[in-house]
Amino acid sequence: MNTKEILDILPLEIKNEMEKILELNKLQEVRIKVNKPLIFQVGSEEIIKNYKPTFEDVKFVLQKISNYSIYAFEEEIKQGYITIRGGHRVGLCGSCVIQNEGIKTIKDIASLNIRVCREVIDCSAKIMQYIINKDSIKNTIIISPPKCGKTTLLRDITRQISGGMHYNNFKGKKVCVIDERSELGGCYNGIPQMDMGFRTDIFDNCPKSQGIMLAIRSMSPEVIVCDEIGTKKDMESLLMALNCGVSIVTTIHGNNVEDLYKRAVFQEIVENRVFSIAIVLSGINGVGTVEEVYDFNRGESLWRR
Repeated sequence: MNTKEILDILPLEIKNEMEKILELNKLQEVRIKVNKPLIFQVGSEEIIKNYKPTFEDVKFVLQKISNYSIYAFEEEIKQGYITIRGGHRVGLCGSCVIQNEGIKTIKDIASLNIRVCREVIDCSAKIMQYIINKDSIKNTIIISPPKCGKTTLLRDITRQISGGMHYNNFKGKKVCVIDERSELGGCYNGIPQMDMGFRTDIFDNCPKSQGIMLAIRSMSPEVIVCDEIGTKKDMESLLMALNCGVSIVTTIHGNNVEDLYKRAVFQEIVENRVFSIAIVLSGINGVGTVEEVYDFNRGESLWRR
């Protein structure tokens, strides 16, 4: 993992503290709060430092991530984050300015969460055999609790579908990613910082319910990928995509397949057997532990840890 982009935006004291971390390759978050202890999330361990960031520290970071023109990033700020080079995302917290029942901007920012973006090439290699059906892609849903690697896995699945896989003679597909929170591609100035495959197009910072139909109308994808479905509008858009002959690969927060059946919002896609395959993740043996591969059509597990 390249942490240079993160080190470049940090004031000296915080940079020095970060460089002391022994397992820097496992860094997930840097939490900076004015007058509160500096916190690093390293794997499953939370490292709390004695150093307490100042308002000047936060101001320094804001200036660096905005190229000293914070007002030029008003659209990003009202979404609650700014994506920097490398695909890393800086979350912002402060006083929200409300206009027309929506957030116009965030001011008096006193809390930052730098989320490290990382890709793990070929982390999906062992499960691709369950997703591919000859020359097509099965509709697949990844079920995972937070921070168990679902976005990283989804990113690598996208790369493999888009680029093709020589080892099983699978030809790449045209993929469209609806990246509502700029996490999958980690786009910076519109360019994905992560390897999503050369046949992949990305709608960055676009609501899933709108982006799915926008993609179908404009990019003629064979596969649509999106992260964390959960609203009725998301479900309606997925069904419309399927009616257009597009395959879907997506994720939800959950612990097991039963969670999909329990939630009312997913009732229609369950009844219509929208998905063929579920990949269930956990963090039991580290981030990205595959617990189960479930076949909805057979009603049974194809593989279980």
